Amino acid sequence: MADQVSIEQLSINTIRTLAMDAVQAANSGHPGTPMALAPVTYCLWNRFLQFDPDDPIWPNRDRFVLSVGHASMLLYAMLHVSQVKAVNEDYGATNNLAVPLDEIKRFRQLESKCPGHPEYHWTSGVETTTGPLGQGLGNSVGMAIAQRWMAEYFNRPGFDIINYDVYALCGDGCLMEGVSSEAASLAGHLKLSNLCWIYDNNKITIEGKTALAFSEDVGARFRAYGWNVVHVDDANNIEKLSGAFRAFQEETARPTMIIVDSHIGFGAPNKQDTHGAHGEPLGEEEIRLAKKNYGWPEDAKFLVPEEVLQHFKAGIGQRGKANREVWTARFQEYKTQFPELADQLHKMQHRQLPDGWARGLQEFPADSKGLATRESSGKVLNAIAKEVPWLIGGSADLAPSTKTRLTFDGAGDFEASTYGGRNFHFGVREHAMGAVISGMALSKVRPYGSGFLIFSDYGRPSIRLAAMMEIPVIYVFTHDSIGVGEDGPTHQPVEHLASLRAIPGLVTIRPGDANEVVEAWRVIMQMQHQPVVLALTRQALPTLDRTKYGSALGVAQGAYVLADADDGKPEVLLLATGSEVPLCVDAYEKLKVEGIKARVVSMPSWELFEQQSQDYRDSVIPPGVTARVSVEQATTFGWSQYVGATGTSIGMHTFGSSAPLKDLTKHFGFTVDRVMAAARQQLELTVGA
Repeated sequence: MADQVSIEQLSINTIRTLAMDAVQAANSGHPGTPMALAPVTYCLWNRFLQFDPDDPIWPNRDRFVLSVGHASMLLYAMLHVSQVKAVNEDYGATNNLAVPLDEIKRFRQLESKCPGHPEYHWTSGVETTTGPLGQGLGNSVGMAIAQRWMAEYFNRPGFDIINYDVYALCGDGCLMEGVSSEAASLAGHLKLSNLCWIYDNNKITIEGKTALAFSEDVGARFRAYGWNVVHVDDANNIEKLSGAFRAFQEETARPTMIIVDSHIGFGAPNKQDTHGAHGEPLGEEEIRLAKKNYGWPEDAKFLVPEEVLQHFKAGIGQRGKANREVWTARFQEYKTQFPELADQLHKMQHRQLPDGWARGLQEFPADSKGLATRESSGKVLNAIAKEVPWLIGGSADLAPSTKTRLTFDGAGDFEASTYGGRNFHFGVREHAMGAVISGMALSKVRPYGSGFLIFSDYGRPSIRLAAMMEIPVIYVFTHDSIGVGEDGPTHQPVEHLASLRAIPGLVTIRPGDANEVVEAWRVIMQMQHQPVVLALTRQALPTLDRTKYGSALGVAQGAYVLADADDGKPEVLLLATGSEVPLCVDAYEKLKVEGIKARVVSMPSWELFEQQSQDYRDSVIPPGVTARVSVEQATTFGWSQYVGATGTSIGMHTFGSSAPLKDLTKHFGFTVDRVMAAARQQLELTVGA
């Protein structure tokens, strides 16, 4: 076959036919974009990408993000022909292929390494989970930001330890989604010249021609964002594509957008139609015709010529190995000259913490006036960040309110002129912030992003994907209840805790006083594979006397006995989170005077509690005590699993209202008297039963 067509064209057609065959075998998928963009990915991977297939998690590798996740077979084909190795749980490369041919044959089947959309942590060589359009673009900005920060922190003269580039392949759908606009605006502002987006300008979406809904001048828009824009008028012209990639590499002051004109399903007889673009196999006859057009054996399926594998081995394989070996030798010398930095880089890459990272954590003294948990969190965050240099982040224009600014000497601001700063300004871009900090976490720094809990709605798709990817992103959300007060129902979260608790793999923590905040952060920092939402108050909460009440160390178990009946045999349970914990403590003390034996259970994290043994959970919430009251300034949805069918849940059943906090708590029933009345009623029901 190599005599009939050039080795480059043979390689491109191998990528195309693998995509066609896999989608046809699965009877599901998107062959059109992989067919059209095979020359683009071939050119990038085999001529430019600094990536070693034998070590796909080499820290200084270039990143390739397939934002058009529906074109997953394009990436799987590249991983196969490049012979990328699988990585084990100990961060070690194996001799097994990440994507063997048998896995491509099982495309979109149960437990295949080639699922319908690329999934991080499932298939080596996949840098991020993509599918929801635009998310990968936001991730790529985070990866580019992480590179800039790491370069400033770790690099030394003669030791460019971190200098990778980030490439993201996107389409019309990605650029229509708002998250990409937010991310592009931020990238342009930060002058991320290590970032290259490749735009597949094929003018097709699911409904048909993009002219139905999309007519803007994309190049003009990106130039307005501050990007370098390069246009390639033929996706099949390897030399023009190479020129565009060289233009990106030569650009030193701006991110680059390469606009590539392509035809969906190029090479298929129906090439200008949407057939095969979005979820439809081409059909056996059309595949045979396409293969004939390529000069390919018409009845061959999943054919990968040996000369193609050798061609990629001599291209990306040889280049990537050589670059990694040079880097490894340089890093060995770096370790000798800068052992502390080398150790930090190793720990960061393996999601480990520095020795003594918690030395600055101290217990807050009891105080009836107390602090807002956003205030205590800010103090704790600064104490930890002093000891964990790669704990970096910021807010969506709300740092003064969320108290997430790092204020110690040297923290600084991350800006285009000072990439070493640790305070990030995401602007009013909550969705991009979520996608960006996921990209940062994928690059192994430890990022946090903050805002008001109500605005978690804007970043929810990114939060969900972080949970799916099992990456330890930290979301600091303040103003967590009707305690927002006069700002009213538009700013008062009601359903948000329940909706976040519903996301598998996401941990929510709503601490009830300053010392629960300390322990929450202690738990958060030790997480390696779970994103966390920390929900904090705007209003001050009393700092409880821990010589009188249970230790805040119980936060690590998600729920614990805070105050108990003298004999340890309560008649009624008062369950609460966050700002309602002190309310239940007050009710407990008054019930005690009445001779009612109550137990206060602080439940800052349902998810952590559910991870405990049944014996522990029963010791905190005894099955035999059915008189139960839950109190939380949020929807009562979900509390039935803890209060049971006959328990009482005091919560929100409507949206909030605009009024001073004291008026709101009285109006909505978050008072000591109501908690006590509910407890008495529960006891009456128990006696009656």
